[in-house]
Amino acid sequence: QVQLVESGGGSVQAGGSLRLSCAASGYSVSRRCMGWFRQAPGKEREELASIYTGDGNTDYAGSVAGRFTISQDSAKNTVYLQMNNLQPGDTAMYYCAGGDPLIYCRRYQREPFPYWGQGTQVTVSS
Repeated sequence: QVQLVESGGGSVQAGGSLRLSCAASGYSVSRRCMGWFRQAPGKEREELASIYTGDGNTDYAGSVAGRFTISQDSAKNTVYLQMNNLQPGDTAMYYCAGGDPLIYCRRYQREPFPYWGQGTQVTVSS
């Protein structure tokens, strides 16, 4: 059974940092596209970052580029999202998503990721 479990969310003040983790079980993060998304109340889900773990190629939304960094640790079967200079507008539920083996991230620009975590809440106060 595939499980993606996010952790590391919490409450921080503006300008602070958090590192989110996405630990996979029943699923290898190797040579897959992995992504981070967020959804705030009343807003659409937003893709933040993706990484193809086969070659480390990354992509970021303009709203987080330069502040957020996606990375992987294949030995721990975990993907991370380092978030710096957090602002109140970053407040949302954050989700990890995973793709099928050897499918590049551009596929998931036009179809949904097949695997999702339950989310972790990030709250940023001013």
